[in-house]
Amino acid sequence: MASIVKILRAAADPNRLRILLLLQAEELSVAELQEILAMGQSTISTHLSQLRQAALVEDRRTGKSNLYQLKGTGFSPYKNVAESERALAPEETSADNFLDNLLTQAATEIPEAQADQAAMRHVLKKRQDRMRSFFDSVAGRLGKDYVPGKSWKSLAEALLRLMPPLVIADLGAGEGAFALLLAQRAARVIAVDSSAKMIEVGREQASRHGIENIEFRLGDMEDLPIGDGAVDLVFFSQSLHHALHPDRAVQQAARILRPGGRIVILDLHQHRYEEARELYADQWLGFSETALEAMLGHAGFRNIETTLGHKEPETPHFQTLLATADK
Repeated sequence: MASIVKILRAAADPNRLRILLLLQAEELSVAELQEILAMGQSTISTHLSQLRQAALVEDRRTGKSNLYQLKGTGFSPYKNVAESERALAPEETSADNFLDNLLTQAATEIPEAQADQAAMRHVLKKRQDRMRSFFDSVAGRLGKDYVPGKSWKSLAEALLRLMPPLVIADLGAGEGAFALLLAQRAARVIAVDSSAKMIEVGREQASRHGIENIEFRLGDMEDLPIGDGAVDLVFFSQSLHHALHPDRAVQQAARILRPGGRIVILDLHQHRYEEARELYADQWLGFSETALEAMLGHAGFRNIETTLGHKEPETPHFQTLLATADK
């Protein structure tokens, strides 16, 4: 049974309060707490041990992991019914009320609390995605082996035909491969890149294929040569991690979009392959879902959605991250 004295002793560390706030909402493993809090496994385990000694958290075994939760908040089919239905002693009620009030206050005072909750939502989504992936893998082998005539390029071209003719900005367009694809359906495409040679190659390709509804402009993602509210749709296709200040690039995207316009960001999920800075001139080693959501929110976007896509089987296992939002 937790006491007010034990609660005060356990709550003396702000990081333990952060853990309690997370476990109040959801049961989590040590690995998931590591990901959310960006702390080492031994540190997390030490904090959990102290919280267990204070009778504030409990755990249950699931597979190879233990899931931790705030004591008394979870449901277990194995609990003794008489125990779960017994009346709480006055001192227990007092301690529980004190803990509830403490965590309510802590949620407003701890600077990291809001970001922790956002990171937790992504961790839980990954847990759901792993479960869906398992069932996908046993449902059949269709799509995992070679199928004649199947290619992502042909699928993308087919999906583009469902898109209404829009004015589209392709930011960090490079040689314009994606912009040329978009031009098949768009009313007009404005392709922007900071490399004069890339722009030259893009223009040559557009001319060679007789594509007239695409315009290549030399410029920086953080200072776009496009007027306010000039486009319906903005694409960053594996380009945002090349920006020196990606938040400024996203704000520029918001500026050039008309009200009701949409932004699509396809980039790399955060990784630790430092060699990418030298090999591919990457300024950022990808982005976390939380960081990308924060950038979009700060720029005034709404209806923000992020999802993790394909993960390469070869080292360093780059994974795609897709984000969409409305202005």
